[in-house]
Amino acid sequence: MARIKPQALLLQSKKKKAPSRLSPVTVILCSLIILLSVFFLYSTYRHWSIRSKMQSESGNSSFEGYNTIANSKKSDLPGYAVLKTSKGSIIVELFKDGSFDVVDKFIDLCKRGHFKGMRFRHVIKNYVIQAGDADDHGAAEDWTLRGKRYSQLDTSLKHEAFMLGTSKAKHDEKGFELFITTAPIPDLTEKLIVFGRVIKGEDVVQEIEEVDTDEYFQPKSHIGIISVTLKEEI
Repeated sequence: MARIKPQALLLQSKKKKAPSRLSPVTVILCSLIILLSVFFLYSTYRHWSIRSKMQSESGNSSFEGYNTIANSKKSDLPGYAVLKTSKGSIIVELFKDGSFDVVDKFIDLCKRGHFKGMRFRHVIKNYVIQAGDADDHGAAEDWTLRGKRYSQLDTSLKHEAFMLGTSKAKHDEKGFELFITTAPIPDLTEKLIVFGRVIKGEDVVQEIEEVDTDEYFQPKSHIGIISVTLKEEI
């Protein structure tokens, strides 16, 4: 085997290439890729942050909008009702804030003439006068017990006289009856949903209260509601 001369080894070592350097074009491309990646990540983060904020504000505005609509609807309701009866007129202030749903139903029924011609079915002195369409003789015993219980009632710390309400047991379209208390009633909240009070015509309520009734507390003479007029102001 031939021996390689030292001069040949020197020449071969000189011919070996030095380590290659990155070209400027490669450096620029890598820098652009890094910048684009950072920009994309930042844009994605900003997009989701803004979207989350908008959804939160949209939820709050929807809730506020609902409250605004509800309050607007309450303010649009008439505040008073004039019950023209065969004994005279009774002016009632409606509790729009405290009994909104019942007042809304009452006003709707007034507009549809539900109470026109409605009779006062039961009259119990020092207790209540009640107007309704249903002639329920099955409840006569209950009315008698109530009358005996409250016939001597003079005062109460819980509730006042001349309050307008409807039965808790039934206040749908068919069973929507009107009750006007003629004395403070201790268990008023157990029996009635109060949605107004008489502000004028207490003497008419008392005149109806004084009519003659039979053993079932039903007036012997016809007494009824001729019409109901809704008013914004009195």
